[in-house]
Amino acid sequence: MASILDEYEDSLHRSVSVQQSRASVGIPHSGYVNARLEKETPIFNKQRIDFTPPEKINSLVVSSNQLCMSLGKDTLLRIDLGKPDEPNQVELGRKDEAKVYKMFLDHTGSHLLIALNTSECLYLNRSVQKVRALSRWKGHLIESVGWNKFLGSETNTGPILVGTSQGQIYEAEISVSEGSLFSTNPDQYFRQVYTLEEESGPAPVCCLEIERGIEGKFFIIATTRKRLFQFVGKVPEGTEQQGFSSIFAVHADHLPSFREFPANLGFSEIAFYTPKLRSSPRSFAWMMGNGVLYGTLDYNRPDSILSDEKVWVYPPDIDITVNKPISIVLTQFHFLLLLPDRVKAVCTLNGQVVFQDLFLEKFGSLTRMIKDPTVQQIWIHTEKVVFRYHVQRESRDVWKMYMNMNKFDLAKEYCKDRPECLDIVLAKEAEHCFQNKRYLDSAKCYALTQNYFEEIALKFIEAKQEEALMEFLIKKLSNLKPSEKTQTTLLTTWLTELYLNWLGILQGDPSQRNLYLDTREKFRTFLSSPKNKDCLFNNRASIYELLASHGDTEHMVYFAVIMQDYERVVAHHCQHDEYDEALNVLSRHRDEKLFYKFSPVLIQHIPKKVVDAWISMGSRLDARNLIPALVNYSQSASTQQINEAIRYMEFCVYQLEETQQAIHNYLLSLYALCRPDSLLSYLEQAGTNPNRIHYDLKYALRLCAEHGHHRACVHIYKVMELYEEAVDLALQVDVDLAKSCADLPEDDEELRKKLWLKIARHVVQEEKDVKKAMACLSSCALLKIEDVLPFFPDFVTIDHFKEAICNSLEDYNKHIEELKREMEEATQSAKRIREDIQEMRNKYGSVEPQEKCAACDFPLLNRPFYLFLCGHMFHYDCLLQAVFPNLPAYKQAKLEDLQKKLAATSQPSKSHHRPKDADTISLGKGQQSREQIKADIDDIVAAECVYCGELMIRSIDKPFIDPQKYEEEMQSWL
Repeated sequence: MASILDEYEDSLHRSVSVQQSRASVGIPHSGYVNARLEKETPIFNKQRIDFTPPEKINSLVVSSNQLCMSLGKDTLLRIDLGKPDEPNQVELGRKDEAKVYKMFLDHTGSHLLIALNTSECLYLNRSVQKVRALSRWKGHLIESVGWNKFLGSETNTGPILVGTSQGQIYEAEISVSEGSLFSTNPDQYFRQVYTLEEESGPAPVCCLEIERGIEGKFFIIATTRKRLFQFVGKVPEGTEQQGFSSIFAVHADHLPSFREFPANLGFSEIAFYTPKLRSSPRSFAWMMGNGVLYGTLDYNRPDSILSDEKVWVYPPDIDITVNKPISIVLTQFHFLLLLPDRVKAVCTLNGQVVFQDLFLEKFGSLTRMIKDPTVQQIWIHTEKVVFRYHVQRESRDVWKMYMNMNKFDLAKEYCKDRPECLDIVLAKEAEHCFQNKRYLDSAKCYALTQNYFEEIALKFIEAKQEEALMEFLIKKLSNLKPSEKTQTTLLTTWLTELYLNWLGILQGDPSQRNLYLDTREKFRTFLSSPKNKDCLFNNRASIYELLASHGDTEHMVYFAVIMQDYERVVAHHCQHDEYDEALNVLSRHRDEKLFYKFSPVLIQHIPKKVVDAWISMGSRLDARNLIPALVNYSQSASTQQINEAIRYMEFCVYQLEETQQAIHNYLLSLYALCRPDSLLSYLEQAGTNPNRIHYDLKYALRLCAEHGHHRACVHIYKVMELYEEAVDLALQVDVDLAKSCADLPEDDEELRKKLWLKIARHVVQEEKDVKKAMACLSSCALLKIEDVLPFFPDFVTIDHFKEAICNSLEDYNKHIEELKREMEEATQSAKRIREDIQEMRNKYGSVEPQEKCAACDFPLLNRPFYLFLCGHMFHYDCLLQAVFPNLPAYKQAKLEDLQKKLAATSQPSKSHHRPKDADTISLGKGQQSREQIKADIDDIVAAECVYCGELMIRSIDKPFIDPQKYEEEMQSWL
């Protein structure tokens, strides 16, 4: 046998397509370029199967990718299309003249019924090789089978319906036992449930279909040559296995609902379309004498599943008396009619022929067309060849049909991934809405198109539809890109103008109050939209001008708030004497610059609230910038109002701890003007340290002098350390105050004495109070009676000074005795020091022979050494080596010089003939010089123990290894 069903090679493309033109549709000014760069493949793409049957093909069925065909008289060929190279051939085993009349394959591809023209029926299961006769079915010519898609399995069909050529409908069930196959009859039962009739009596049951709705409701569709019947009934849950007898029993006494058409093909055929991922059909097409009845299936309807029915008559070239259609197949948007020599595809939306495929005569007359509902492939065969159609992008032109039918939502649904087509649909919908005076809907659609903006806008203007124009502009604005700034500015400004015009019209009409409020809310939403924020901000000057030209101060304020232009808002409130509202805006937005700008105005009218607002701002406000407002206010206000200025200044000084001189100076000026009592307490609290005082001393002194606050002036003099001026001024106020000033220069006794003399002179000469003058002597130890006596007049008797003179003499006597005692103590101290020096000269220490040098660890007595009080002992050269690097440069130089001198004194004299006396004198001088040099060296080298003295403490932060020798030392360890 030749290679069977080679799916994708040597396919024959001989179709003559009459599909609707796919040429580019012009889109005026759309911005889209609609060019087809490649030739589109037809919706129905035909392939000839590379298969040459050994005998003629009698019948062919396919379902779930399982294909069965009857060849010749006794051969059955089964092919799994997933494995087309592994066909399975089964012999029917008939010796008589019986021929295959029809074949029926269930939805799973497992159960095959073979109706013979001898009114017999055979059964073949996919899992077996042997054909089995159905004995109960004998005597009936089977025309149709209604498979049970809800209870069927690979081994059991469940209750099914069988239609015969005599109009009877039987219910049957076929089961394959799991043990030894066909050990019993596969047909479980075969019972009649109904008979279909036409006007002339029983008629062949051409088609049967079983569908299940909601709540256990079943719909059974049965057709004859001229009628389409519907049986509707419920099967109780759990009793589905009992079959459909109860549904037909309801119609035992009366006919069920049916559709009838007068013309007659001699047969009829119904086709269903089931979308992917669904188990129930969505639409149907019934081919009968008058044409094709097409509709949808609505499972929610109570008495009929058929909905939206319409009859599409056959194309003009189909004459049912000459070349009537043979088969029908339904796809999502088309039904295909099989004629003896061609295939026609008709669109179910408009009834137009969109595809025609003519077959060559050499292939023979077309016999049958069938669709595999699982993979949506269409099969056609003649007695010699088999063809297959692939359905590709069937919905590609559906949008255009829906558009022409004014079903724009569906049209947009089917072209949502094709922007050029979507633009056409939107433009058509917009024009349709405009013509039907649905201007708002038209505006929304126009905004989504690419048509000229100016044309559309003028169209609405000419129609005087400002509301629709606004809607169009709003939608157009929302679709603009951020880069299209010019267009955004144009639309934003225009919309603002339109809104203001519309609001102005509505505001003057009390009957349009609700519409006015709604429009106002829309306008505010437009102004506050985040998308428009940048554009409005950049063009806020133009918007302000528009608002001003319309006199809409309410929205001017609203817009200024949105733009955070609070300066304009506050200025507006101030101009309308709404000072509280202006202050609320300032307090709410807490802008320091606005406070500085508007405080001079606000404080004139609501001083207390303004100061409260300042205080709530805390340190965010710079009080120096508010002083001008306070100065202007205080100059024209009463004392009670000035208290508000003082309250804020005190808050700055005591709460915020401000140190700015201007603030303290201004507070001083307010105190000097209105609160003298608080002035002195403020000055005293500020202290007497000039470096910690934040007010200007000279300014404060002048201010206090101008207002006659003498005590405050005295305090400032004290801070300035002008004690003489302080005392002079204090004497004009209070002697005790002067006394407190006189004691202030503690480090300058001469000045203190001078100040006390001023006080004494004032008491004697001005107050002429001798007792108070004597009290001055007791208050200051620096004053003596002899210092005060010149101030008294000559006629004053000595009796007034007797006690003071005696006390003075006693003080002198005590002082003399104190000096004598100090001299004796000094003499004794000098004596003790001389004794200690003598004792130190005689002090010694003992060294054992085995003692070693603390530095080199060699025996100590081998070389000159030093012994320290701490117990450490060093050779002279070891100590010198340890001490020298740590000496200052000048001591190092001095030590080197002393060593050179010591070496020079140790050299023997070159003259051997010097007189003895001269030698003795010279030697004596040399020994004395040598001892002095050694003593100087000792003072430098042995001033302290190298381990216990300051030298060791100073070297604590020095590294153990000299940084300059670190690398060398590190290498030595490697």
